[in-house]
Amino acid sequence: MTTHLSRARNTRLAGLTAATSAVVLVASACGGGSGAAEGAKEFSYLSATENTTVRNALTTLSKNACKKENEAQSLKVETVPQASLDQKLQLLAGQDALPVQFAAGNAPALTNELNSSGKLADLEKELKALGAYEELEPAAISTIKALYNDKLAVLPYEYNIEGIFYNKKIFSDNGITTPATWDALKAAAQKLDKAGVQPFAASGQQGWPITRLVSGYLYRTLGPEAMKAVADGKANLTDPEYVKAAQEIADLGKKGYFGKSVGSIDYDTAMNTFLNGKAGMFYMGSWALASISNPEQNKIGAENVGFMPFPAVSGGKGSIDQYPSNIGLGVTLGAKSFDDKTGAWVTCIAKNYGSTVLEDQGAISGFKVNTEVKDSNEVTTQVRRTIGESKQNVLWFEALFSTKATTISNTSAPGLVTGSMSAQEFMKTVQDALASN
Repeated sequence: MTTHLSRARNTRLAGLTAATSAVVLVASACGGGSGAAEGAKEFSYLSATENTTVRNALTTLSKNACKKENEAQSLKVETVPQASLDQKLQLLAGQDALPVQFAAGNAPALTNELNSSGKLADLEKELKALGAYEELEPAAISTIKALYNDKLAVLPYEYNIEGIFYNKKIFSDNGITTPATWDALKAAAQKLDKAGVQPFAASGQQGWPITRLVSGYLYRTLGPEAMKAVADGKANLTDPEYVKAAQEIADLGKKGYFGKSVGSIDYDTAMNTFLNGKAGMFYMGSWALASISNPEQNKIGAENVGFMPFPAVSGGKGSIDQYPSNIGLGVTLGAKSFDDKTGAWVTCIAKNYGSTVLEDQGAISGFKVNTEVKDSNEVTTQVRRTIGESKQNVLWFEALFSTKATTISNTSAPGLVTGSMSAQEFMKTVQDALASN
């Protein structure tokens, strides 16, 4: 959203279930291919409303580097709130009306179902035929295939690592050095709280910013296979060591470190809380660099923003240099609407998107930067360097969950930090959702 990862990964509709998804997709599979006719006049793109980064970059390309491609097949953008995206995709798939290009499902499970029903273009095959496959960063390809059954099911319009952005000035004013351990992080949060500074900005309304902290702790204590063990049935979220991770995050909430009414705070409010200097730390993906690099939005100044990994946990099996990575809210293309004109658009995007989005918005993608771009600030340079040096990446809490379990996880997360749900109850609720599929 990015996590999903796009700029904001809103909570999915609680009423959606895996069973509903399966019914719709079976119906769509029986009905034939994509509704966008071959030789579509428009390069139609369905985007999550919250993700302005991708559509702004595509609009820029349509007027500049990809002007010729746009004249042949004009870009047309439609938006839908990310909370409604899965439902919209299921409806369009059932009606054989998927657009040429569209934001993929909030959970990889939905995209995998669309792919298995023949709705998605074989992007690896198409890109190789177009001579554009080499324009994708190998790390991004690896991350995509880890999510989508070893398939290049989406394009990496975003490539993100996750960690903790922090306010350098607030840290300095309070005598805090960058925490390298979990204990040091908790000590820093306590110090900020006593100084009247909210330690963490977070969106409880979205839910995933809370569960990212849970999986961060799990990866540091149990190692990089922590969540895969759950997906493979080798471990349960109700196992003591998993509940322990949820309890650690619940304790932060119990102490008020996320501020008041965190359960009702949306993504933009959380972002602005940090960028207005009202919180010392903000766990987020590197997609946040677009906002951090925007002087109109960032009131503390990009020079005052630092980035650190999720800290080490004493005695843990994980390493501090294992960063959660994702490709945001992946974007894919319909199978039957992928013609020569669409191919020309995709080729132009692959060659020019990386430079365009970095130069214009300070955002990092999984496409190569073919035109040299000077980073707009030090924190962007730091993140780009970290991506390049990262030896092993991990996924996020819900990455391997079903659509239903993802929804349950995100909607239940606020209760974990507000105290309305215990750590044991939270993990059991999510584990039950996993078991019911």
